[in-house]
Amino acid sequence: MLPRGLLPMLATTGPLPAADGWAQEVKWDGVRALVAVEGGVVTATSRTGNDITAGYPELHGLPAGVLLDGELVALDAGGRPDFGLLQSRMHVRGPSPALLAAAPVTFLPFDLLHLAGTSLLGSTYDERRSALEQLDLEVPPAFLGAGTELFASTRAQGLEGVVAKRRDSRYLPGKRSEAWIKVKHVRRQSAVICGWKPGERGRAGAIGSLLLGVHGKGGLLYAGHVGTGFDAAALRLLAERLAPLGRTAPAYDGAVPPEHARVAHWVEPVLVCDVDFTAWTSRGRLRHPSYKGLRDDLDSALIEREP
Repeated sequence: MLPRGLLPMLATTGPLPAADGWAQEVKWDGVRALVAVEGGVVTATSRTGNDITAGYPELHGLPAGVLLDGELVALDAGGRPDFGLLQSRMHVRGPSPALLAAAPVTFLPFDLLHLAGTSLLGSTYDERRSALEQLDLEVPPAFLGAGTELFASTRAQGLEGVVAKRRDSRYLPGKRSEAWIKVKHVRRQSAVICGWKPGERGRAGAIGSLLLGVHGKGGLLYAGHVGTGFDAAALRLLAERLAPLGRTAPAYDGAVPPEHARVAHWVEPVLVCDVDFTAWTSRGRLRHPSYKGLRDDLDSALIEREP
């Protein structure tokens, strides 16, 4: 019987390892999922343990008796992951045929946690990878001793980056481990939406920017605001999701710049979004952030600043 309630192993942000003994994989820009196949039934759970099976009917034809770790991605016409395209699927349970055709999703398995009644959690990365590659699956490649080459290649192709994995490492469910190192070309941060400011001119009557926060030693702290990267569909979705979450006071445990606080509409800090950005300022603010989309698969209470 397959184990239930496991959460994915998580990577630590860092530089590309220079030592031997590592494998490198492409970092896919999608939604992480553990997919179990048992008794003819497929079950997919998010990195927070939520059942997301109904949202992804493409999950079929997988081998029986497996528990897989991988990424759900929507690919653009060039075969590259498109997180914006995936956004149209992330919040839908039971997608229509039209939506399935417009934004098809592919599951890319990169680890095998359980096979034919046997747990592989205590097996090494190399052992798990070998077992995975013997299954009747389309498995993204892993590269040995080619970290710099793969990193350069993913940059040239416009991909998010690379994940380096120590070949002798075991799988640690729900743990963030330095045995897995993620190296990204574009800096990306998940942040808690704590409020919004009204738009002006062309965006009058709509959301102008989102006020963001991350958890730190002082609690939930102001991390800046993002006012770019939205399209009309994203603004409509945000308005719908934020409307029932209003509150009278900010949820931050620290101060908010008065020029933002004066006109802010505060919300309960439960929604998470991703932003791309250039750097962290000395005051702990995101520099030049750009909105990428909502992340229903992340727990707002666990969002911290990444290095």
